[in-house]
Amino acid sequence: MTLPIHPPKKKQFISDLQEKDSIHSIFLISDKVYLTDRNGKKYLSFSLNDSSGKLNARMWEKVEEQGETFQNGHFVRVKGHVQLFQNRRQVVIHDVAPVRSGEYEIRDFISGSRIDPEQMFTELSRVVCETKDPYIRQLLENTIRDQDIRERLLKSPAAKSIHHAYMGGLLEHILSICKIMKFLAAHYEPELNRDLLVFGAIFHDIGKLWELEVEDGIQYTDRGRLVGHMAIACELIDEQARLISGFPRDLKDVLKHIVLSHHGKLEYGSPKRPKFPEAYVVAMIDDLDSKLNTLWGFMKAEAEGGNRWTRYHPSFDRYFFLGLDSSKS
Repeated sequence: MTLPIHPPKKKQFISDLQEKDSIHSIFLISDKVYLTDRNGKKYLSFSLNDSSGKLNARMWEKVEEQGETFQNGHFVRVKGHVQLFQNRRQVVIHDVAPVRSGEYEIRDFISGSRIDPEQMFTELSRVVCETKDPYIRQLLENTIRDQDIRERLLKSPAAKSIHHAYMGGLLEHILSICKIMKFLAAHYEPELNRDLLVFGAIFHDIGKLWELEVEDGIQYTDRGRLVGHMAIACELIDEQARLISGFPRDLKDVLKHIVLSHHGKLEYGSPKRPKFPEAYVVAMIDDLDSKLNTLWGFMKAEAEGGNRWTRYHPSFDRYFFLGLDSSKS
């Protein structure tokens, strides 16, 4: 490892980096993927993240040796330089070294939702109050009124690195889906049950309140790795249902199925595939909302330099057009 023993103490922020700048600072890693160039040479592409934004980085040398020393969600110290590639900034990495907790300030890396969490929580509470089924409404009210759950919702991310991966991201994701569900229920009335849709919006990822933690970056907890957010959510359904007199057993099974099937397919991690329309809709809208959040973040990072197209996105398996002017629509 060629990184100096005593690196610079001042954090270099992504928003301040310019062409030809030398980089020697700590960043949070996401979007790590191994690719192959036109000559068949393997290289590593990943994103450097901090609270000011994200920036694509490429490693061309020592790919296997250093690439295995870090994963998505890890903090690393990188040494490299900024270049312009296709009119946008890109970091060429020379060296990477893992860092330990205490070598960085977490507030420098984890951004927050653009919407005030308290405002989102108030809006979510109104949605819950509109629920008509007395058992579902009581379960949802008891859940969000729980002080521990409320505090977690105000700060929890929705994922480690893929979508809504920032403070308050889970609440933003939940509220966004709730709004879509209200529209769909009205549009397809009476075929779709609004209460089941809203329940799915709120509970499908609620287990992530205990699956992820942000004290040392966005990381999986032991419980998250061992149990997972779907099982945690089903445990919460059992706990809350026991507190409601006469809660129907068959309704509890229906609610659990919505949670257990919300990834849509077995190969995507769902123990069950959706078996009724509301569960199917929850899976589709969860996928839609998460992918749009990911796409908008990617396109925002790619928009600098007046480019009309993004770079290739491995997860979406395509380039995206940046030339639309939404202000003229």
